[in-house]
Amino acid sequence: MHAVTQGEGPAVLFCHGFPGLWYSWRHQLPVIAEAGYRAIAVDMRGYGRTDRPLAATDYGNQTIVADLMGVLDALGEQQAVVVGHDFGAQAAWAAGLHAPDRVRGVVSVAVPYGVGFARDKKKDAGSRRGTKPSDTYAAIAKNHFLHLHYFQKVGPAEAELANNARLFLERIYWALSARGSLLDFKNFPAEGTGYLDVLADPKEPLPWPWLSEEDLDYLVEEYMRTGPETAFIGGLNSYRAMDVNWENDPDYGRAKIECPALFLCGAKDPVLQIVSPKSLETMPTRLTDLRGIELIPNAGHFAQQEQPKAVNNALLHFLNTLA
Repeated sequence: MHAVTQGEGPAVLFCHGFPGLWYSWRHQLPVIAEAGYRAIAVDMRGYGRTDRPLAATDYGNQTIVADLMGVLDALGEQQAVVVGHDFGAQAAWAAGLHAPDRVRGVVSVAVPYGVGFARDKKKDAGSRRGTKPSDTYAAIAKNHFLHLHYFQKVGPAEAELANNARLFLERIYWALSARGSLLDFKNFPAEGTGYLDVLADPKEPLPWPWLSEEDLDYLVEEYMRTGPETAFIGGLNSYRAMDVNWENDPDYGRAKIECPALFLCGAKDPVLQIVSPKSLETMPTRLTDLRGIELIPNAGHFAQQEQPKAVNNALLHFLNTLA
């Protein structure tokens, strides 16, 4: 595991999502350190300078939580507030669920707790787990392209994204930002469509207010450092591990989490608007100490980068409540 640390004091562990790196928290590390905390940002399993296993079975929730606890062990930290974004938010929630004695609090950016359950209430009636995720995605993909289905097959997505790494990263960062637009997947057939086909070219050239050419250069270099086969394996296997979690972690998203929690999300995050709007209503029933739900103005999916000051202020306020 590769980790970047700054400051001394109570530990705050930052977990990025896809497509991110420890670098996704570059605006948070110095601020949190200056406030008297030990800020720790990791390259998650499958990313950057951390090992990149090929098998999706190596990316289940419990394995990711063990990674995070191992980082704390290596750094001599008994507890931490875990802050996560995207799949890193899933890891943060899972840490609060599976390692509650080591988690002082959870802050999620963009992903509410309990997303994606009971997709088909009639079909899932009486089933604790409901329908297998990959089966659900395959059914949807009969009608139109769905990236969650496209990513399930090993090979095509690896090749497409690695062969167009810079183009992919620039397009996805724009599409999910407050200023971008994610094309409607329903306009594309599943057969013969790749992920880049549903990601439009940015309407504004770099640099953007929150992402520079140098930032993008670093992201491309770090993703491609181990070669095309594993360039984007961390993110792709996080999608493929949804079946692993369905099988091995049925309590995730259903069981209550008792540690203090905060949910932050860009007000213009298409993921929240399209995938999980109702989760904001159900999340408080699953979190016994939810201390806030804050929508960050003028931010999309990458709120901690698009509007770092607002995210930092909310994060510091939450940390101060735990002092």
